[in-house]
Amino acid sequence: MSTEPGPAGGLLVVGEALVDVVHGRDGSVRRHPGGSPANVAVGLARLDRPVHLLTRTGDDPDGALVRGHLRAAGVRLVGGGVDGRRTATAAAFLDATGAARYEFDLHWELPGDPPLPEPILALHVGSVGAYLEPGAGAVGRIVRDLRGRATVSYDPNVRPALAADPGRARDRIAATVALSDVVKVSDEDLAWLRPGVAPEAVAAEWLASGPAVVVVTQGARGSFALSRDGVTRAPARPVTVVDTVGAGDAFTVVLLDTLASAGLLGAGQRAALREVDGPALRGVLDHAARLSAYVCARPGAQSPTRAELSAG
Repeated sequence: MSTEPGPAGGLLVVGEALVDVVHGRDGSVRRHPGGSPANVAVGLARLDRPVHLLTRTGDDPDGALVRGHLRAAGVRLVGGGVDGRRTATAAAFLDATGAARYEFDLHWELPGDPPLPEPILALHVGSVGAYLEPGAGAVGRIVRDLRGRATVSYDPNVRPALAADPGRARDRIAATVALSDVVKVSDEDLAWLRPGVAPEAVAAEWLASGPAVVVVTQGARGSFALSRDGVTRAPARPVTVVDTVGAGDAFTVVLLDTLASAGLLGAGQRAALREVDGPALRGVLDHAARLSAYVCARPGAQSPTRAELSAG
């Protein structure tokens, strides 16, 4: 599949935007704009995709930091997205490998009922925004409303500390999977969602429930994709890890970008998406591994432009 921009078409991302407060192993503290859906929107914009983000931030310095970051990347904010609550934060504590453990200060609620942009090739949802109330209900309605008009992409990106009712969270995640065309999930998420069940078995169940493609990332062990063509595997790229903040989001960015370049996004391409074969998916996984390695080698969720990625 080509990795150059394809025909013009908007993508809509719905979910949280926040500030990552990264506590390094050396005692340093760094503040970066983040939030999984916001990271995906920024990554797509930096690859020259027209992208809109429906989110919320506060009228405070952190909110100004996040909004400035989004606009600088070229992300178009849907509505104002500003309310009277403080902007959410995620404290990330890095271990010896650079992997992050998170603690959240977050309220999730979509502001008002802003008109959604049209036309939209794809809708991406995920993370806290797709299962934390009161906002999750609104996200679910958007998914159901746009499903007939756009490709639906979903990354559960589970944060167990925010799942006050794990059973309800698991049920909502399963329901969203069934409404999606493309699902990307980490093996860590699957271990929480379905403890003791092999990732391949869960991916097969999910594929049977509705999606055309289910992709599972496995950190240093690489990734695999499940489609009608079977299982396709790809190794991870060797990298000296600074931190893993945003690495999974970078994977999602490449997944959507490459499918867009191949003309496989949009409700009219749903049948074609189901016919994607193993060699094509292997190219997607290899390219996604490259972008994830790029992000892991830098502090915070620093997604590259297309030119930076091409330069290596």
